[in-house]
Amino acid sequence: MKVAVVGTGVIGASWTTLFLEYGHEVVATDPAPGAEARLRAAVTAPQERLSFTPDLAEAVADAGFVQENGPERPELKDEVFAVLDSAAPPGTVLASSSSGLLPSRIQQACAAHPERVLVGHPFNPPHLIPLVEVVPGERTAEGAVEEAMAFYRTLGRHPIRLRQELPGHVANRLQAALWREAYSLVERGAASVADIDAAIAHGPGLRWALLGPFLNQHLSGGPGGIAHVLEHLGPPMEEWWADLGAPRLTPELTRAITEGVADELAGTPEADLIAARDTLLNLLLDAKKRTDHL
Repeated sequence: MKVAVVGTGVIGASWTTLFLEYGHEVVATDPAPGAEARLRAAVTAPQERLSFTPDLAEAVADAGFVQENGPERPELKDEVFAVLDSAAPPGTVLASSSSGLLPSRIQQACAAHPERVLVGHPFNPPHLIPLVEVVPGERTAEGAVEEAMAFYRTLGRHPIRLRQELPGHVANRLQAALWREAYSLVERGAASVADIDAAIAHGPGLRWALLGPFLNQHLSGGPGGIAHVLEHLGPPMEEWWADLGAPRLTPELTRAITEGVADELAGTPEADLIAARDTLLNLLLDAKKRTDHL
């Protein structure tokens, strides 16, 4: 299949790598000067099936699937999707990687075929992280949702379908809930940035990489499972909820977080940290694939 990648920044380049790895022909487009050179430097897959054009309409003219990755600016999305709507084949799904804009808002720019527009939100980097959040808009056809879900599965991804349009979708909202309390703990002076990172990375984060919050809770309840947990730990958990913070990103808090991260890094080159993270992530993903339940 020919896949069009619209916008070739960090997310677009990672999608391109994934599409190429799974044997697709990719035509990429981005109007920024030097975009092609940056894309080809970032893509780690063989590039014989990768072409580039700065012309958006040309890029999607015969595409079987379109993955859009432009900036999160509604007026710019309107311009892009108006072209996609008129230039892409009528049956081609138009998926946006948007992490913040709702698909019903994006559809407003598509007068001809809004029914094939949806959000296909990945997690960075898409060629490594399997999750893709598929979010239909008010006018998205069921067939487009099913096609997108099936396509992402052929790429070894794990798509989930959202039943409601929500700012931030699902996973980013869950992350935001954790960040909110992490920032609050820094603001209160309850723990350092490094200790908060350690509390997750060396604690529940290890289990969260294997099972989600509900199944982890269930397994912690013994024979009674999650029903036992909710019965006996539910009331104190509600007390914790009432004590959670509601921080604001003041200049003081922003400075404290920034300085805390710098202290935690302690001169460690970020490139080395990323390389080590991705190496372990690949090992974890390979191990999960060899299990029947994870």
